[in-house]
Amino acid sequence: MRLAIREARKGLGKTSPNPCVGAVVVKNGILIAKGYHRKAGMPHAEVNALAMAGRDASGSTIYVTLEPCNHTGRTPPCTEKIYAAGVMRVVTGMNDPNPLVSGGGNAYLSGKGITVTSGILADQCRQLNRPFIKHVSTGLPWVIMKAGLSVDGRIATRSGHSNWVTCDASRRQVHHLRDRVDAILVGSGTALADDPALTARLTGRPSRDPLRIVLDTNLQLSARAQMLHLESAAPTWIFCGPGADSAKRAQLEAAGAVVKRVAEDPLGGLELTAVLQELGRAEITSLLVEGGGAIHAAFLRQRLYDEANLFIAPIFIGSEGVPVVSELGIDRINDGKCFRIIKTRRLGCDLMIAGLFEY
Repeated sequence: MRLAIREARKGLGKTSPNPCVGAVVVKNGILIAKGYHRKAGMPHAEVNALAMAGRDASGSTIYVTLEPCNHTGRTPPCTEKIYAAGVMRVVTGMNDPNPLVSGGGNAYLSGKGITVTSGILADQCRQLNRPFIKHVSTGLPWVIMKAGLSVDGRIATRSGHSNWVTCDASRRQVHHLRDRVDAILVGSGTALADDPALTARLTGRPSRDPLRIVLDTNLQLSARAQMLHLESAAPTWIFCGPGADSAKRAQLEAAGAVVKRVAEDPLGGLELTAVLQELGRAEITSLLVEGGGAIHAAFLRQRLYDEANLFIAPIFIGSEGVPVVSELGIDRINDGKCFRIIKTRRLGCDLMIAGLFEY
């Protein structure tokens, strides 16, 4: 199963809205084949592994990180392929989290006389597919808070200068993060101040740009913004409020943006749940939120973050600098917004902290 998990990792960032899945075929104690799911619409991990095994699959055991599917989606059911190949035993890491099909694959295989063992390294298998699990269970994307900040919690100086708070190694890691998510989001303040490209730029191998999203209640973004004039396959979506100027909307759409209106919340910002629902309907399973401070505060207030990736530089900027999170209205320490640290990593002179929010 550990080898199947390593196979599944090869698909990270490439399979959405499908999960990352790995499969290993063993016969008489000997590894005879392995495979992983490469992209939605392409054969699943089990099918790739069984194709490699060929006739040797008969009488074998297949280890799969996720319960084999028993329904027709973009591809035929994997359970039928497993049965037809003559596999004698199936070992799975976790059940399919879709409440409509969970357990159906295992039940089909058991009904065909195949021995099924489930729950092997289940936690590690679930960690691979947190975005898929949340999306298939709730219809919403997995939301990641990302920020590069000084040790005193600032993302820019008092003049707004922010290039660069963190070091080259941290910025390279951010591009790896972007390459693995479906969408990246900033507020209009960040878009206006930095004119970011919001692309994934990796060295040594191709990268995939995420969908670019700007929350811009009053459509302040210029039609000349860099993100609207890139050689990128990924589109740019701009969410605005119901009262945004129609002429400005037409200008942005003429520049290539997709503009979507959503309701405003009581504080004058956009209704974030409505934004996430729209993304979920578009099969966006993971969202990287890069700020700024007002956007981070809004997501934190509404408990919409699932994960944090913070890149902390050993520099002090001072209280007059721009905070990573704006006002939260917290009076007691116990009311602070907490996350559980799951990973720390040294990146050049910086420290990366990753964690999960548990509400």
